[in-house]
Amino acid sequence: MFIYKRCKCKTKPKGLRSKNQPSSLSGLLKLVSVPSRLSILTLLGDDPHCVCDIIAHTKMSQTLASHHLSDLTVAGLVESQKNGQFVDYSLTKKGKLLISHLKKLTAI
Repeated sequence: MFIYKRCKCKTKPKGLRSKNQPSSLSGLLKLVSVPSRLSILTLLGDDPHCVCDIIAHTKMSQTLASHHLSDLTVAGLVESQKNGQFVDYSLTKKGKLLISHLKKLTAI
């Protein structure tokens, strides 16, 4: 009969700050893996845009673009600023960092 012995190591794995980090990372990767959201992120990487600009550049419906922008805002990648009757969307620091890393990965 084989008895499995558990490791008695008291150290934590490096790089994992909390138990939730791996699941939040996988959630972020799932969010960004949608081509429509990725195209919005790359568009916003250059300059802030309103929804009508995003619709024109990505050929999405207004409803779909707003839905994706909402998801990206909740994830902390996009922020909004009201400018008169329009709302301009731009990348947060986290969003800019993500896009710069993705561009580096695609350059490999």
